[in-house]
Amino acid sequence: MKKFRSFFRGTYLGLMLIFLYAPILVLMVFSFNGSKSMGRWTGFSFRWYEALFHDTTIMDALMVTLSVAVISALVATIIGTFAAIGIHSMKKNPRGVVENISRLPMVNPDLVTGISFMMLFAALGIKGGYTRMLIAHITFNIPYVIFSVMPKLRQSSNLLYEAALDLGCTPMTALRKVVIPDIMPGIISGFVLAFTLSLDDFVVSWFATDGIQNLSIYIYGIARRGISPKINALCTLMFIAVVTLLAFVNIRSIKEEREQEQAQKRLSHRA
Repeated sequence: MKKFRSFFRGTYLGLMLIFLYAPILVLMVFSFNGSKSMGRWTGFSFRWYEALFHDTTIMDALMVTLSVAVISALVATIIGTFAAIGIHSMKKNPRGVVENISRLPMVNPDLVTGISFMMLFAALGIKGGYTRMLIAHITFNIPYVIFSVMPKLRQSSNLLYEAALDLGCTPMTALRKVVIPDIMPGIISGFVLAFTLSLDDFVVSWFATDGIQNLSIYIYGIARRGISPKINALCTLMFIAVVTLLAFVNIRSIKEEREQEQAQKRLSHRA
């Protein structure tokens, strides 16, 4: 029975991974295909990568996507971190209400969010397409940062902050030197999540912006004429970059956890 359960779990996990990553693997393989046709392999080639970097329209859309993703992730991480600290310091009942309100943008349909931003920007007279996209991305990223930081705040102890105040630190110094380093893994996770969500977004960007396009809008525009192999090359590079970033963050968090465990063991042995 145990062997059957182990076999079932392994088979289920294997099929799930194949279902999730087989399309990406096919895309990556055919990004090196010398032919434009997806159904025929004519040999290994970097033809589409060369064409990608010579396509000014794609490069412009890529620069918009990356700049918006980086700036919105940074701003959302700063705002979301301080918002999470403020929510965590509230009393139980108000904290529950504010947490539920903060969770609403995460469960709200992207279509509703995008149309709401479009109407808001029209009412306020904000016309810059890049500015509109940036504001929209910062806004929908903040809740994800808040709920990435909140678990770390719950795990941390208020005694460290209070001890820093007793030793003469100002509240801002204690926050900067004690609280933020303690919750840094959650802050980094929130930044990575905000960055990837901004890269991936289409619906909110489509409705919120005007006269500018990121990669998702550009790909949607050319999809009706057929996807170019240059897009396969671009998606391959983006996938590798995101996987590398996630691997770096995970390796760093594992090393920090091991160092904390070793420090705790040393303290327990001394005690």
